[in-house]
Amino acid sequence: VQEEIDTMTATKVVRKFKVVLFNDEEHSYDYVVEILTKICKLTREQAFRCAVEVDLTGRTIVFYGEREKCVEVSHQINDYGPDYRMPRSLNSMESAVEGF
Repeated sequence: VQEEIDTMTATKVVRKFKVVLFNDEEHSYDYVVEILTKICKLTREQAFRCAVEVDLTGRTIVFYGEREKCVEVSHQINDYGPDYRMPRSLNSMESAVEGF
């Protein structure tokens, strides 16, 4: 029983932070799927669901983890570059690390 409690506590510590991706009109669904499969290691299906959610609600959670890892993932998203599929895309999508 103590081992189970320790495991539950460790999981809670690891999941104290999340990376939130914010919507814009300069990136395609394909771009979102691409960055989330490459950076966040989501499946194509998971990434597509996130693309739909960010489009419909303006934001979606794409990663959970320790603060340092979340900061790294967020920086990778923010530095990914423009979407070559959309001529008006000049920058990366925006993301941020949030605690909870």
